[in-house]
Amino acid sequence: MTAGTLDLLELARQGDEAATAQVLEENSGLIWAVVRRYFGKGVEPEDLYQLGCLGFLKAVRGFDAGYGTQFSTYAVPKIAGEIRRYLRDNGSIKVGRTLKEQAISIYAARERLRTSLGREPALSELGEATGLTPEEIAVAELAAAPPDSLQQENAEGLTLESTLASPATEESLVERIALRAAVDGLPDRERDTILLRFFKGLTQQQCARILGVSQVQVSRLEKRAIDRLRQALE
Repeated sequence: MTAGTLDLLELARQGDEAATAQVLEENSGLIWAVVRRYFGKGVEPEDLYQLGCLGFLKAVRGFDAGYGTQFSTYAVPKIAGEIRRYLRDNGSIKVGRTLKEQAISIYAARERLRTSLGREPALSELGEATGLTPEEIAVAELAAAPPDSLQQENAEGLTLESTLASPATEESLVERIALRAAVDGLPDRERDTILLRFFKGLTQQQCARILGVSQVQVSRLEKRAIDRLRQALE
């Protein structure tokens, strides 16, 4: 990112209208690349683009070059998140009734067990309380999670999308934001790890207690899962 680009972003961040218009124009291709993923969802392309612009402007307002992250890497999840939030709130993204009921049951059981045990329940304990397998629990919670959970920060302040984004995969991530399907295709233990780490925001140590493995094993599971997801999005 050039010094001129950074200066322009800073002016836009501070509310300079001319700079905001220029940075929007220069990044219209990036916005459309994300918007195209949501064609056919019952919303006109131009309306989707306006939603994308809103997400983009939120990214401009929140961007800090001091984080060492490319602006486009930071902006993509913001653009996509704004569109997904609109589609979700307007009923365009639906979760099956069975999965939704399972997710509610899991949530209630988790809260009861937290109170009675004084700690985060293990998957095996949730399974016993709900009659579901650990795999069914992971799938139900993943399916019922709001779409913008993909931008939820974990215990280290990282999101799943930002973890996957790199110079080699950023273009693929823009073009293929089908991350839920990729996560769902992971081996069971790796999927559970990603769910707990990035969708529940737990530390590796907390994950280790829930999964009944060591922190080192959680680290290895997470690394393998991230590698698989990168390959799936290439």
